[in-house]
Amino acid sequence: MSKKSIAVIVVAAGKGERASADGSPDPKQYRPIGGVPVTVRTISSFLDLPYVDLVLPVIHADHADRFAALNLTDERILPPVVGGASRQASVLEGLKALAPRQPDLVLIQDAARPFSRPNLIGDVVATLAQSDGAIPALPLTDTIKRFRDGQIVETEDRSQLVAAQTPQGFRFQRIFSAHMRAANIRRDFTDDAEIAEWAGLKVMTVMGDPYNFKITHPEDFARAERILQGDVLMETRIGTGYDVHPLEPGDAVWLAGVRIPHHARLKGHSDADVALHALTDAILGAIGEGDIGTHFPPTDMQWRGVASTVFLKHAGELVSKIGGRIVNLDVTIVCEAPRIAEHVPAMREAIGGALGVATNRIAIKATTNEKLGFIGREEGIVAMASASIEIPRVD
Repeated sequence: MSKKSIAVIVVAAGKGERASADGSPDPKQYRPIGGVPVTVRTISSFLDLPYVDLVLPVIHADHADRFAALNLTDERILPPVVGGASRQASVLEGLKALAPRQPDLVLIQDAARPFSRPNLIGDVVATLAQSDGAIPALPLTDTIKRFRDGQIVETEDRSQLVAAQTPQGFRFQRIFSAHMRAANIRRDFTDDAEIAEWAGLKVMTVMGDPYNFKITHPEDFARAERILQGDVLMETRIGTGYDVHPLEPGDAVWLAGVRIPHHARLKGHSDADVALHALTDAILGAIGEGDIGTHFPPTDMQWRGVASTVFLKHAGELVSKIGGRIVNLDVTIVCEAPRIAEHVPAMREAIGGALGVATNRIAIKATTNEKLGFIGREEGIVAMASASIEIPRVD
């Protein structure tokens, strides 16, 4: 299958007046954070991705000199176009400018979101293989009230609500057509996904990122500086996992990502790596994402015989998506045989490689069951795990 061409529209056509309430003379998209203008950081987050072919800035009519002063020289950056009186109108100008180039996909990004990370952008692009549009979205944690004349009249079901972010991705021709129709009928759409919904397009969500916030108010610059300095308010979560698999005739067992020759093997739907299953559950538990069976049902044949590192990597990706960091991992394997000690370095390397975690943050321990019970009779192996994870605190 041929590669899809991908263009990005970076919408920087506003005046940024709310963010200038602190007296700054510069519109928010041209103010520096960490010494680098916001728009430069935003555009760079896409230029860092090899699959992005074109980036088109849409700017305010009065900001041509400001944009030129950014001195962006990457050949994938197209000359900026002037936006309209609203965000909807500005995006349409960008789509019109891209139309002669006929990209397959377009990502539409707020210039004031400088922290869109590669995995989030990649998820949006990947989802476009099965839908007309895709947006990052975060579940709401606050109770949402509807009010009238200052009085609460209804409480919304927040389980059915999400907060939309950008980049919002679409199949180019479909969103372009929807925007053209909308321009002649309605001019009050708040984002591109709303236009797509109005036009009957299928729009799906991917997990958003708390870091991927939009700079709107003066205090947001202080928050952005703290993020760049690594001084983000975090909280620590602890998760635990437990798993057991029976043994059956075979020639090796998979434990913590390492194949160990043995007179038996572990029985299970996947490779039955009891240590990685327990560890995956510990990570999922720490971030409140259920258990391994929720994400990889044993009734689903696509997971038949699959390496359990696939499950572990998925759990690690979920941590990254919420801006989390794995602090340390601890695994205990309980079995009479095989002997584990000599394989511990390889196990730590396998886990660290799957999660992108330094091996000095990973502990592997082993013990016997003193010949007691089903473990003592070598009928099965048990593993227990704990995971300590830091995630951004959202109050």
